[in-house]
Amino acid sequence: MDYAYHRLARSWPKYKWWKSLITALIGGAIFLVLSIIIAVGFIVGSFLSPDVFGNFNDLLTLGEIDLSDPITFAFAVGSIALLLPAVIFATLIMGPWPLGLLSSVAGRLRWGWLARCIPIGLLVYGVVFGLSFLVIDPLSGAGPLSPVITSTTWVLIALALVLTPLQATAEEYVFRGFLMQTIGGWLKHPAWAILLPVPLFAIGHNYDVWGLLDVSIFGVTAAWLTWRTGGLEAAIVAHVINNTTLFVLGAVGLTDLNADSGSPIGLLVTGLIMVAYSALVVRAANRSGLVTTRTLLPPEPVPVVDAAGWPPVEQPARDSAG
Repeated sequence: MDYAYHRLARSWPKYKWWKSLITALIGGAIFLVLSIIIAVGFIVGSFLSPDVFGNFNDLLTLGEIDLSDPITFAFAVGSIALLLPAVIFATLIMGPWPLGLLSSVAGRLRWGWLARCIPIGLLVYGVVFGLSFLVIDPLSGAGPLSPVITSTTWVLIALALVLTPLQATAEEYVFRGFLMQTIGGWLKHPAWAILLPVPLFAIGHNYDVWGLLDVSIFGVTAAWLTWRTGGLEAAIVAHVINNTTLFVLGAVGLTDLNADSGSPIGLLVTGLIMVAYSALVVRAANRSGLVTTRTLLPPEPVPVVDAAGWPPVEQPARDSAG
């Protein structure tokens, strides 16, 4: 029997519909504990070094997140990355097993396929972002932009390169991994597993309507690619490149790290990126013969032995005088 990615939980012999609910509770508890530990560490640091943790204190007292501050950036992005160990340990406890089923139909993260997606992502994002800066921004009256290097620029770039891949991967394992397979275990058609997690993914971002639509387009496309390719690899690559690029550009002043609004032009750019990336990824998957479903053969029947076909058991001779 063949199982698409969103139905992989049902390929586990011990699957029960309610187990994913327990997994969510366990994962939420693990995430809460880890978040508290990290928060306490940062709070202690704010008391010991108030000058260094100045903007982080604003987060604590005013609820204002300033991602241009390295300490606040590390806390905000690192906190989201904690979703990854939370979902991994919760799945190890409750199943399905093997754990690698969260990654792909192969039961593991397909590193070779992930590596093939990287140049595709770099090409698409590079071309579209380049056109955006060179053509769209001048036409909109924004004018040419030039990098701004400050005392925190290189620290922010280093943090973006280290933490953003973890943050983006964590979101993919939760929203395109766990949630897709949870819904796919309940509802067979892939559209449910692709679309239903999107609102949860979108509301996790503090954006206006245009920004939420932008995030939703990304979420739908990433989920479709996950289903179409049988794994998270293509979605992880797109998410990592997207977020890392935006954070690095923000570190040099070419984008606003604290932007909470989108625009029709930004929505168009995201749409172009996702359409082009999806087309090239699917083409590469078809050309490489990528396996996109998990095939389980039914157990072989136990042979039935005809007792009548066995030779008679020879009885030992008995001594009649005994």
